Amino acid sequence: MNVRRHHISGVAVAAATALALGTLSACSDSAAAGNTEKFDVVASFYPMAFLAERIGGEHVNVTSLTEPGQEPHDLEISAKQTAQLQESDAALYLKGLQPSVDEAIAQSEAGTKIDATELTSLEEHGTEVGGHAEEHDHEHEEGGADPHIWLDPMKYAEVAEGIGKAFEKADPDHAADYKKNTAALVEQLDGLNTKFEDGLKNTDTKVFITTHAAFGYLAERYGLTEEAISGLDPESEPSASRVKDLEKTAKADGVTTVFYETLVSDKTAKTLAGDANLRTDVLDPIEGITDDSRGKDYFQVMESNLKALQSALGAK
Repeated sequence: MNVRRHHISGVAVAAATALALGTLSACSDSAAAGNTEKFDVVASFYPMAFLAERIGGEHVNVTSLTEPGQEPHDLEISAKQTAQLQESDAALYLKGLQPSVDEAIAQSEAGTKIDATELTSLEEHGTEVGGHAEEHDHEHEEGGADPHIWLDPMKYAEVAEGIGKAFEKADPDHAADYKKNTAALVEQLDGLNTKFEDGLKNTDTKVFITTHAAFGYLAERYGLTEEAISGLDPESEPSASRVKDLEKTAKADGVTTVFYETLVSDKTAKTLAGDANLRTDVLDPIEGITDDSRGKDYFQVMESNLKALQSALGAK
C-alpha cells in the first residue's frame, strides 16, 4: 500500500484537500494519482469519484480516469492511466460500463479493488422500462445488465455503504471518519429519494422519453415508464419502427417532452420531438460534470433532473 503516516502541516493539508476537491469537481486526470501522503483512489468516472471524495474526505486523493465532457462508454485507458492504477491504494469502478477500465484494473496491482456492481443488484433493462411498459405491444430491443445504478438514490446509497466499508478495511487509521462520512452521505441520499418520491407522486403522465436507456432504475423506483430512443449504449442507432412506436406512445400517454443529454448527440431526440410536436429538455445521466451541467455536483444535478421531470410529467 502507498498510504503514508508522515506528519504534514495544516497548510499542506488544506492545500492538498483543495487540490483533491478541484480534481473531483473537474473529473480531471490528475498527475498526482498515486504516491501521495493520502489514501490514493483512482475512480473510473464521475459517479464513483464523487462517492470516493465524499466518503474519504480529507484523507483521500481521488483521480478520475474519465475527463470532464468525455463519454465514459468510449474511454480507452492510456499508458499514463495504467501507471496511475499501479500506484494507487484503491481502484473504484463499475464493471461492465467501461471495458478498457475493467481490463486495466484486472491487470493492475492496486491494493484494493472495489467493483460497485458487487455492492448492489443489477437488473436487465431494454429500451422500455418500468410502469406499464409490459402493456405496450412494442418491438423491444434486447436488454442487458443495466449499469446506471447511481441514478437511483437508494441503489447509490447501497454502493456508498459498500465503499465506506472497503475504505475502513483498507485504511483502518481513518476508519471512524470513513464511517461517519458514509452515514452522512447515505442520509443525504435518503433525503434525495424522499424529494423524488414526493415530487413525482401526482403527475398527469408517468411516461417519459429519453435519448438512451439510462434512467431505468429511476423509473422503476418512482413508478414511471422510461421510453428510450436508443438502448443502454448511447451510440446505438434506433430503428425506424422504434421511432414510430415512440411517436404513438407520446400521443397515447400524453408525453410532452423528449429528453436529451449533454455528452451525446441530440440530433435524433430533436428530430423525434419536431415530428411529434413535442418539447425538448435535458435529463442528465450524470456521467460527468461540465460547464453545461445544471449543477456543480451529483446532488445539484439530480435535483435539476427532478424539476425537469416534474415539468415534463405535469406534476401537481
